[in-house]
Parts: sequence; C-alpha cells; structure tokens
Amino acid sequence: MLGANCVVLGDESTRAAAIVDPGDEGPAILDAVERLGLRATAIVLTHAHIDHAAAAHAVKQATGALLYMNFADLPIYEQMSAFANWLGMQPPERAAIDRDAPDGSAIAFGDKRMTVLHTPGHTPGGISLWMPDEKLVLSGDTLFRDSIGRTDLPGGDSRSILRSIAGKLLTLPDETVVIPGHGEATTIGRERERNPFLQGLR
Repeated sequence: MLGANCVVLGDESTRAAAIVDPGDEGPAILDAVERLGLRATAIVLTHAHIDHAAAAHAVKQATGALLYMNFADLPIYEQMSAFANWLGMQPPERAAIDRDAPDGSAIAFGDKRMTVLHTPGHTPGGISLWMPDEKLVLSGDTLFRDSIGRTDLPGGDSRSILRSIAGKLLTLPDETVVIPGHGEATTIGRERERNPFLQGLR
C-alpha cells in the first residue's frame, strides 16, 4: 500500500542472501528468494516503520534468518500496532530483533558484507547499508531520488537527517548506486548535483 522497496541481495558463491526491509507481501519475498536459488541468512530493517517491517515476522519464521535493526528504533518498533491502526491496516505480528545494527558494524551473508552507516533523522535508529565493492548503498528513508526522508513523524529530526546525508552518504563516491526505501534508484553524484534538499551540503 505504501510502495516501499524490499531488496534481496545474494552472494553468488555461497547462495546466502540478505533481505532488506520486508515491508509487506511476505510470500512474494519468499518466492523471489526461492526463485533465485538463495537461502536467507539475514533480514535487515533500515528503520522500524511498519512499511519496512510488517513482513519481517513471516519472513523470519519461514527462513530462520537473523533479524537486524538499530536498537535506537526499538521504541518505534514497539508502536507498530499503533501505526497500523493509524493507517487502517491489520496490525502485523512483531518479530523479535536478534541483533543490534550500530554504526560501523558489519552484517554478513555468505562471503558478502554490508557496512552499517547510522543515518538518523527520519527515525533515531535509521541506517544505510554500504557495500563498497559493489559501489552500492541502500539508503532506507534517508535519501531518495530528488528528495530526502520526511521528519514530521515521531522521532524525526530535520537537522539530523541533513547531518546524516552530509556526513555519511555524500562522502561516498559519486558513482555509488543508491537504492532508496521508496521510488527509483539513483546515484550519489546525481543527488549531490540535482537534489534540491542537498544544495549547499558538503
């Protein structure tokens, strides 16, 4: 309903996979993993909002994968039923978070590693996931094509999100592909040059 992006990353050598932001349609996510011949070992929430986490319980139950989230978002995660009611959705079952995802930590799937970049602002525990060898970053709801994450929901902070983008994301190479939590992919260079919210940031 909210058009969030779920990303499945696979390690071709070991067939291990990481599922990032399973927001809904758990069966479709599991079908994709099976169709690609992968085995999910990690589930990562870039933040705790329901549109990025509603299918986490179903996917975790089906795969046995470890669930990662930055613990600063636990208060928001615990309010998932309230968010569901606000949106007119059936409250999903909440999965237990297995591991914290603090800044600078690594999340492994097979031989691949994602580095956690703590990028608060949309939520206190918002993270982005950086894969330097692939020149890829999953930015959650921090950075979008031509926009940035909203900061008017509980825990949002407009100054923090700009600091996160300037200090963590705009330091990445311009050719880095950005897969955001909603909408189309982009690159760091494109957003540095064209994103109206980022003009003047360094």
